[in-house]
Formats: sequence, C-alpha cells, structure tokens
Amino acid sequence: MAIYSIRDLEKLSGIKAHTLRVWERRYGILQPKRTQTNIRYYLDEDLQLVLNIALLNKGGLKISKIAKMTVQEIAIEVGMILEDNPDNEIQVEAMTLAMLELDEIKFDRILEVRTQRDGFKKTMLQLIYPFLEKLSLLWLTGSIKPVHENFVTHLIRRKLMVAINDIPLSRSRHNKQFFLYLPPGEKQELSLLSIHYLLRKEEYSVVYLGNNTSIVDVKDAYEIKHPNFIFTIITETFTKVPVQQYVDSLVTNFPESQILLTGYQIAAQDVKAAENVSLFYSLGEFLVFLEELKSN
Repeated sequence: MAIYSIRDLEKLSGIKAHTLRVWERRYGILQPKRTQTNIRYYLDEDLQLVLNIALLNKGGLKISKIAKMTVQEIAIEVGMILEDNPDNEIQVEAMTLAMLELDEIKFDRILEVRTQRDGFKKTMLQLIYPFLEKLSLLWLTGSIKPVHENFVTHLIRRKLMVAINDIPLSRSRHNKQFFLYLPPGEKQELSLLSIHYLLRKEEYSVVYLGNNTSIVDVKDAYEIKHPNFIFTIITETFTKVPVQQYVDSLVTNFPESQILLTGYQIAAQDVKAAENVSLFYSLGEFLVFLEELKSN
C-alpha cells in the first residue's frame, strides 16, 4: 500500500495543498492519517477520492455539493462526466486516475472513444502527449510508483506501435532524414515513439535507433546514413552533471547534422545552443518547426 503526502495529492490531482486542507476542515472530505510525529499522510483510497473529486469539480460541480455525496455516488457521477467528454484536461485527469487504479479497461476506453471521434493524430497531440508530460513530471517528483509507470507505458506503447505500423512504408516525399534515439538511462520512450509517429505521418524518413543509445552507437549509424536531423530527449539524465557537456559532444561528433533537443533538463539547465543545435521546450514548438520545414 502506497503512502502519499499532501504535496503528492497536489501534484497528482492539480488541487492546491491549501485547498485540500480547507476541504478537510470545512467539509470533512478527507480523513488523513498521522505519523507518531503528527505528520499527515494519505493512502490509496484517499488519493482515488481526491482525483474523483477533482474531476467533478473541474467538470462544474461545486465542492459543497460533492461533499454531500457518498463515495458510490461520486464514482457514478465521474462515470457520467467522462462519457465522451471533450475536455482535454478532464480526460488527462481521468487517464491519471485509471493509471493509479491499474484499470486497463477505463484507460483503453478513454483513448478508443477519442480516437474514433478525432483520429489517432489529434488524440495523440491533445491527449496522449499532455498525459506523457504529466507522467514525466510525476515520475521526477516521486509521486508515482514504478508499477504505475510500467502499467501505462505498456498500454500506450502498444497503441503507438500499432499506429506507426499502420502508416504504409513508401518513398518519402521529403528529402530530409531523422535519427531518433535516447541516451543511456533516459526513459522517455513513449515521447520518442510519439515523435516517430508524427514524422512518419508527414512522410519523413526516420531511422529509429531506440533506447540506451550511446554517442558511439549514433556515430556508427551516422557514418552510414548522414541524417539531416538527430533528435533526442534529455529529462532524467544529467541531473548532477552539466548537460551542456553532452550537447557539446553531439555538436563535435555530428557537425553536418542539425541537433534537435528537448526534455526537462534542456530547459532547466539553460543550455547554450550552437549553430547546428535547435532547442524545443514544448511539443508545440517542435510542431511549428515541422511546419516550417515542410514549407522550405
């Protein structure tokens, strides 16, 4: 059984810790346990309740009304709100709840309904990728457990692989080629697969080098293909050493390619970009880059 602090509840639900404390005092919604030193802590059922309440509150129900509902009534109301709800934020919260409950049926239904209505590309941009960004933050802050990440990684990876495989192999309409890879220790495979899907959808040539790929390995492939672009994500690695050293090494080893970098550490460490380095602080910025690339 997992134990959560009030800050964990805040990160997972999006409800401020101060607001949660007010709800405790005013409505008695939560009954926190306490350690021998009088520090609040919460259990799985508390987290599930807070996530459900957050969904109802974001869906328009006042907290005073929610407080009068039983746990069963809250669950029923949540199900009604989620039924084909177009609100992206609510859907991402619902995916988070399904992940924490290890509920494959609920998680799969959210994605299936949206994919049938909007298509996979739109679903990925508006739902899957924002969820992955939240997942990355939750993992970095220690608010989710490895079992949660493993569970949801398997489900989304399966969806992405099917979507990528459904794109027919054909001669690229562009004369641009991308290398995609993750450095050793980086776990952003789902984000990398999302980029793979987007590039294939736009009919770019993609060489997917995969996880735990060293610069030496990239260089071996570079000598064969000489790609126009090399894309990677740096989020979980280089937390104790400057990421700039790694970026400089990429510049030195691949002077004829444009290096495309994104990830939490790229933004957090204020990386200095050389002439052949492009930094992206969001998926939106990368999509703009692709649009500009198509027009050139």
